[in-house]
Amino acid sequence: MLHLAVSGHRGLSESTEAWIADQLRRTVESKGATDLVGISCLADGADALFARTILDLGGRLIAVIPATTYRDGLPASYHPTYDALLSAASETIALDRAVSDSDAHMDASLRMLDRADELIAVWDGQAARGYGGTADVVQAARDKDLPVTVVWPTGVTRD
Repeated sequence: MLHLAVSGHRGLSESTEAWIADQLRRTVESKGATDLVGISCLADGADALFARTILDLGGRLIAVIPATTYRDGLPASYHPTYDALLSAASETIALDRAVSDSDAHMDASLRMLDRADELIAVWDGQAARGYGGTADVVQAARDKDLPVTVVWPTGVTRD
Protein backbone atom coordinates (compact mmCIF):
# COMPACT_ATOMS: atom_id res chain seq x y z
CA MET A 1 0.00 0.00 0.00
CA LEU A 2 1.44 3.37 -1.06
CA HIS A 3 0.48 6.49 0.92
CA LEU A 4 1.04 9.74 -1.02
CA ALA A 5 0.58 13.14 0.60
CA VAL A 6 0.22 16.40 -1.28
CA SER A 7 1.12 20.00 -0.69
CA GLY A 8 0.81 22.66 -3.32
CA HIS A 9 -0.14 26.08 -4.46
CA ARG A 10 -3.58 27.60 -4.73
CA GLY A 11 -4.81 30.31 -7.07
CA LEU A 12 -3.48 28.65 -10.20
CA SER A 13 -4.41 29.79 -13.69
CA GLU A 14 -6.64 27.53 -15.78
CA SER A 15 -3.79 26.55 -18.08
CA THR A 16 -1.47 25.79 -15.15
CA GLU A 17 -4.20 23.74 -13.46
CA ALA A 18 -4.73 21.72 -16.64
CA TRP A 19 -1.00 21.01 -16.96
CA ILE A 20 -0.71 20.10 -13.27
CA ALA A 21 -3.75 17.81 -13.40
CA ASP A 22 -2.19 15.92 -16.28
CA GLN A 23 1.21 15.72 -14.59
CA LEU A 24 -0.28 14.61 -11.27
CA ARG A 25 -2.00 11.74 -13.04
CA ARG A 26 1.22 10.75 -14.80
CA THR A 27 3.20 11.04 -11.56
CA VAL A 28 0.78 8.95 -9.52
CA GLU A 29 0.44 6.35 -12.27
CA SER A 30 4.24 6.10 -12.51
CA LYS A 31 4.36 4.87 -8.91
CA GLY A 32 2.78 1.61 -10.12
CA ALA A 33 0.82 1.12 -6.90
CA THR A 34 -2.20 -1.15 -7.04
CA ASP A 35 -3.27 -0.16 -3.52
CA LEU A 36 -3.07 3.62 -3.44
CA VAL A 37 -3.95 6.05 -0.64
CA GLY A 38 -3.87 9.82 -1.11
CA ILE A 39 -3.68 12.20 1.84
CA SER A 40 -4.85 15.78 1.34
CA CYS A 41 -6.22 18.81 3.16
CA LEU A 42 -8.52 19.30 0.14
CA ALA A 43 -7.80 23.00 -0.37
CA ASP A 44 -8.62 24.50 -3.74
CA GLY A 45 -5.81 24.22 -6.28
CA ALA A 46 -3.20 21.47 -6.04
CA ASP A 47 -4.83 19.63 -3.12
CA ALA A 48 -8.11 19.22 -4.97
CA LEU A 49 -6.44 18.23 -8.25
CA PHE A 50 -4.46 15.56 -6.39
CA ALA A 51 -7.51 14.27 -4.50
CA ARG A 52 -9.49 13.98 -7.73
CA THR A 53 -6.58 12.13 -9.36
CA ILE A 54 -6.40 9.63 -6.51
CA LEU A 55 -10.14 8.97 -6.67
CA ASP A 56 -10.16 8.74 -10.47
CA LEU A 57 -7.41 6.12 -10.30
CA GLY A 58 -9.43 4.03 -7.84
CA GLY A 59 -7.41 4.96 -4.77
CA ARG A 60 -8.62 5.79 -1.29
CA LEU A 61 -8.59 9.36 0.00
CA ILE A 62 -7.74 10.51 3.52
CA ALA A 63 -8.84 14.06 4.27
CA VAL A 64 -6.93 16.01 6.92
CA ILE A 65 -8.93 18.97 8.23
CA PRO A 66 -6.75 21.60 9.94
CA ALA A 67 -9.53 23.29 11.95
CA THR A 68 -13.28 23.43 12.43
CA THR A 69 -13.36 26.76 10.52
CA TYR A 70 -11.19 25.49 7.65
CA ARG A 71 -13.97 25.27 5.06
CA ASP A 72 -15.04 28.84 5.86
CA GLY A 73 -11.61 30.12 4.79
CA LEU A 74 -11.84 28.49 1.36
CA PRO A 75 -13.45 30.35 -1.55
CA ALA A 76 -17.24 30.06 -1.42
CA SER A 77 -17.31 29.00 -5.07
CA TYR A 78 -15.10 26.04 -4.15
CA HIS A 79 -17.32 24.78 -1.29
CA PRO A 80 -19.31 22.31 -3.46
CA THR A 81 -16.07 20.71 -4.70
CA TYR A 82 -14.65 20.59 -1.18
CA ASP A 83 -17.85 19.01 0.13
CA ALA A 84 -17.84 16.39 -2.64
CA LEU A 85 -14.20 15.47 -2.05
CA LEU A 86 -14.71 15.33 1.71
CA SER A 87 -17.70 13.03 1.30
CA ALA A 88 -15.65 10.79 -1.02
CA ALA A 89 -12.87 10.41 1.57
CA SER A 90 -12.66 6.99 3.18
CA GLU A 91 -11.15 8.52 6.32
CA THR A 92 -11.15 11.98 7.87
CA ILE A 93 -8.61 13.26 10.35
CA ALA A 94 -9.86 16.44 12.01
CA LEU A 95 -7.35 18.37 14.08
CA ASP A 96 -8.59 19.69 17.39
CA ARG A 97 -8.32 23.35 16.42
CA ALA A 98 -10.96 26.01 16.04
CA VAL A 99 -9.01 28.61 14.08
CA SER A 100 -7.83 27.86 10.55
CA ASP A 101 -4.50 29.67 10.63
CA SER A 102 -0.97 28.98 9.43
CA ASP A 103 -0.14 26.98 12.57
CA ALA A 104 -3.17 24.74 12.02
CA HIS A 105 -2.27 24.31 8.35
CA MET A 106 1.31 23.32 9.16
CA ASP A 107 0.13 20.92 11.88
CA ALA A 108 -2.21 19.33 9.34
CA SER A 109 0.63 18.98 6.88
CA LEU A 110 2.82 17.35 9.52
CA ARG A 111 -0.02 14.94 10.29
CA MET A 112 -0.19 14.08 6.57
CA LEU A 113 3.55 13.45 6.47
CA ASP A 114 3.29 11.13 9.48
CA ARG A 115 1.06 8.85 7.38
CA ALA A 116 2.86 9.28 4.07
CA ASP A 117 5.47 7.27 2.21
CA GLU A 118 6.12 10.18 -0.15
CA LEU A 119 5.17 13.82 -0.71
CA ILE A 120 3.95 15.12 -4.05
CA ALA A 121 4.68 18.86 -4.06
CA VAL A 122 3.01 21.13 -6.58
CA TRP A 123 5.63 23.75 -5.96
CA ASP A 124 7.38 26.49 -7.89
CA GLY A 125 10.55 26.06 -5.82
CA GLN A 126 10.17 29.44 -4.15
CA ALA A 127 10.10 30.24 -0.42
CA ALA A 128 6.76 29.98 1.36
CA ARG A 129 4.71 33.17 1.39
CA GLY A 130 3.79 32.47 4.99
CA TYR A 131 4.42 29.83 7.62
CA GLY A 132 2.98 26.48 6.61
CA GLY A 133 3.33 27.06 2.88
CA THR A 134 4.45 24.43 0.41
CA ALA A 135 8.17 25.19 0.87
CA ASP A 136 7.81 24.55 4.62
CA VAL A 137 6.02 21.25 3.98
CA VAL A 138 8.69 20.18 1.49
CA GLN A 139 11.39 20.93 4.05
CA ALA A 140 9.52 19.01 6.75
CA ALA A 141 9.25 16.01 4.42
CA ARG A 142 12.95 16.17 3.63
CA ASP A 143 13.72 16.44 7.36
CA LYS A 144 11.80 13.16 7.79
CA ASP A 145 13.74 11.62 4.87
CA LEU A 146 10.52 11.22 2.88
CA PRO A 147 10.94 11.24 -0.88
CA VAL A 148 9.58 14.41 -2.50
CA THR A 149 8.40 14.60 -6.09
CA VAL A 150 8.00 18.16 -7.38
CA VAL A 151 5.44 18.87 -10.07
CA TRP A 152 5.67 22.33 -11.65
CA PRO A 153 5.67 23.57 -15.26
CA THR A 154 8.95 25.09 -16.44
CA GLY A 155 8.81 28.85 -16.84
CA VAL A 156 5.55 29.33 -14.96
CA THR A 157 5.43 31.71 -12.00
CA ARG A 158 2.67 32.20 -9.47
CA ASP A 159 0.77 35.49 -9.33
